[in-house]
Amino acid sequence: MNGKKPKISVVIANWNRKNDTLETLHSLRESSLDRILLEVVVVDNGSTDGSSDAVEKFSQTATKDGFSIVQVLNKENLGFCKGNNVGVKRALDSGADYLVLLNNDTVVEKNIFNNFMGVYLRNRNLGAISPKIYFAPGFEFHKERYKKSDLGKVIWAAGGDIDWNNVYATNHGVDEVDTGQFDKAREIDFGTGACIFIPRNVIEKVGMLDENLFAYFEDADLCIRIKKAGWKIIYSPKPFLWHKVSQTSGIGSDLNDYFITRNRVLFGLKYAPWRAKFALIRESIRLLSSGRKWQKIGIRDFYLMRFGKGSWPTVLRTFGLEGK
Repeated sequence: MNGKKPKISVVIANWNRKNDTLETLHSLRESSLDRILLEVVVVDNGSTDGSSDAVEKFSQTATKDGFSIVQVLNKENLGFCKGNNVGVKRALDSGADYLVLLNNDTVVEKNIFNNFMGVYLRNRNLGAISPKIYFAPGFEFHKERYKKSDLGKVIWAAGGDIDWNNVYATNHGVDEVDTGQFDKAREIDFGTGACIFIPRNVIEKVGMLDENLFAYFEDADLCIRIKKAGWKIIYSPKPFLWHKVSQTSGIGSDLNDYFITRNRVLFGLKYAPWRAKFALIRESIRLLSSGRKWQKIGIRDFYLMRFGKGSWPTVLRTFGLEGK
């Protein structure tokens, strides 16, 4: 870096989640920055809940050496992938050396950026770093399992694994209480888009999020492109944060049915082994006749090449997830 401080740009997409976004910004403001410049790019996807005014007010009062907040206002909701891409482009144009994609329902540990940089500088061939992510207390999938002392220590993601035989991408360690079993860094298949660190030159080489996907598999798709370009994706336990995991898009929901069904076929036919591709095609034909309503629509839209939001916008607004 020729003696200059490296600049990390954190990109956050927001749609009508003012309070969550402000809590995330507060945690970022408290970050310890050891010879790092930290810029936060908040992309507001046409919110109507006063988010943009609240973020602007916070940015004017949250002054700190090496820390700044900029906001990009979209006139309409562009969705998660396109909204993040707008922020990434803004960050690159402003001279970011590193990018962190971050969900707006997270709270970061104060040393997360120092730790990201420490991991990267010891491993220059890295294409991306996935941190340890805990459920925020009270947002666990199975609340009845845990003692009070476990809260804040329940793993949501310790890296991501891809089952290529069945074409499923899953978070490693989900629902386990952290007792040190995830304290070793390792190479992984993908890092979740809830929080991932990516050097500038990697994004410039492989491109941004695939806007055809809109939601689900977009992080796995980006990571596969990074790996195909010759870089490694690693999980590191040193940077960590907490995630207020959404409860509304769980297994079996209409939203889950539509996007996972459609995008799984799209992702699998791009990257999976031939045997898995044939199995996906057979499964898609079966789902057209016997799947649940939104699975059928997802398969139909795949074959009609209706990507992005596809047939989902009306129900998406009902779920309140249009900006995710």
